[in-house]
Amino acid sequence: MNNQEFLDYMKKNEYISKEEPIVQKFYELSERARKITMELNNKYHSQDEIRELFSTLIDKKVDKTFRMFPPFYTECGINITIGKNVFINACCKFQDQGAIEIGDDVFIGHSVVIATLNHDIDPQKRASMIAKKVKIGNKVWIGSNVNIVPNVAIGDNAIVAMGSVVTKDVPDNVIVAGNPARIIKHIETKNR
Repeated sequence: MNNQEFLDYMKKNEYISKEEPIVQKFYELSERARKITMELNNKYHSQDEIRELFSTLIDKKVDKTFRMFPPFYTECGINITIGKNVFINACCKFQDQGAIEIGDDVFIGHSVVIATLNHDIDPQKRASMIAKKVKIGNKVWIGSNVNIVPNVAIGDNAIVAMGSVVTKDVPDNVIVAGNPARIIKHIETKNR
């Protein structure tokens, strides 16, 4: 199975039984991601070099406006899509098998965890997985130590306060905080 076949499969299938052949591709992609992130995380790289390594990791070119402060961790890599003018701070962990889509002008704080997989709740099937996409809109600010669970969309201009756990969709133009994250303020945008 090549990378495109994996991505096509993941778009069509949410439930992945532990017996399915695609599980082997999970392991292959994990090894590939570990190799690239070891290079990214364990010595100094300029931002141009970081962009090149990250482009290799996600298997598509990132924009010249992309910036990151390593270390960065992922179990897959190729199911991440990044917009323009995105900044990812240090120690973030992305579990992207189910897809992570990040819009333009997004700031992601230190130690943010984005998960796209859950396990089956049936103990006999616990090794099987349920994959659900996470989508982050444009002009979003995600504070440090935020956790985002599978099957969540964060709307444009939203702010997710530090330490929050996002368990459901976040509308446009709001600030959410807490565990679980809830709306604490509406943002009034001004034309400038």
